[in-house]
Amino acid sequence: MAVLDSVLKAYQSPTRMVHAIGALSALGDEAASLNVKRPLVVTDQGIVKAGLLDEALKPLRAAGLDPVTYDQVRANPGIALVDGGARYYQSERCDGLVAIGGGSSIDAAKGIGVVVVHGGSIGQYEWGKDPIHSRIPPLVAVPTTAGTGSEVTLWAVITDPDRKVKFNVGGTPNIASWVALVDPSLSVNLPAGVTAGTGMDALTHAIECYTMAYHQPFTDAVALLAMEYCGRYLRVAYAQGHNLEARYHMSMAAMLAGLAYGTDSAGAAHAMSQTAGGVHDAPHGALTGRLLAPVMEYNYAGEPERFARIGSALGLEVANKPVWKAAEVGVEYVYQLTEDLDIPSLNELGFSEEEIPLLSEKAAADSQSVGNPRDVDARNYEKIYARAFEAGRHRRAARTLAHART
Repeated sequence: MAVLDSVLKAYQSPTRMVHAIGALSALGDEAASLNVKRPLVVTDQGIVKAGLLDEALKPLRAAGLDPVTYDQVRANPGIALVDGGARYYQSERCDGLVAIGGGSSIDAAKGIGVVVVHGGSIGQYEWGKDPIHSRIPPLVAVPTTAGTGSEVTLWAVITDPDRKVKFNVGGTPNIASWVALVDPSLSVNLPAGVTAGTGMDALTHAIECYTMAYHQPFTDAVALLAMEYCGRYLRVAYAQGHNLEARYHMSMAAMLAGLAYGTDSAGAAHAMSQTAGGVHDAPHGALTGRLLAPVMEYNYAGEPERFARIGSALGLEVANKPVWKAAEVGVEYVYQLTEDLDIPSLNELGFSEEEIPLLSEKAAADSQSVGNPRDVDARNYEKIYARAFEAGRHRRAARTLAHART
């Protein structure tokens, strides 16, 4: 620990955070305050069909703006989609960005901004390659899910279908949204499965950023509060989709957990889910949620005191337990939460046990493995994946028994 404490650490966020039930009505004023007149509105067809795009365009036009829509975003946005959005931005003479949707829309908008300013293709700006030396155009990010926290992170995740990998872009304030406008009422109509998956993603961000090697006091603080909110409100939001108190606190949990990243990476759960998401086009939240408990089970030996504190943040009784037992309580809780939220098994998400060696090699090569609280390599990843598949088999067996009884 003494070696880590001697490493210079810093935290910087250039993002203005605006939040309230009904905050969408302020979208036009927020964009106009950035001197944007013709924003490219980046979104997906689900948002269009739900009528949320029309709701976003109203305040933009009321503020005298002339928005242009790019509604081609898909889950796990790829290089061609981002590069195409940048070309459209330039051809339409846009001067700013508005992203409305989940993490995919916000990440796509960030990527578009990078290409608009720096040229070329978004693939050139994979972390460790060409630097992002200048700020992206003004971007107002409006999340409609409570999960990725991309509205406040310094990262975007883009898919390269040729390599079958998802790669990180950013790690610098230059890619951050200028404004994060969080309106929890936009999430009330989310299907329960999406609520569960995105909520587990937020919880994973908080847990991994609290236990990663790069943690620091500020990231600890926001990560712990995000865990508290998830422990108290995730099940409620899943069970009562129109419960605005639960939706508000889960939106705050996602934002806080996003802030917990800083300029650093997370850990093994995200190394696994991001690389596996390049192999099969699985929902990121559900995939990450399915992997979280097995990763925690592997990791808690590395930071037992921190994992014990996780149990406390989740509202569990750990006060009179030894540190190791308190750490285990949090792991057991997340295993149970995964089942209570009906998170799909890895098999249901399209993966098979035969792919474990491939998936493990990809995870071990991911840079997010570096910050994991316990040393991890391809052999260890194989053990974690085996445990995750095993937990999924228990889920299927329980569901089969339940169907038989009915």
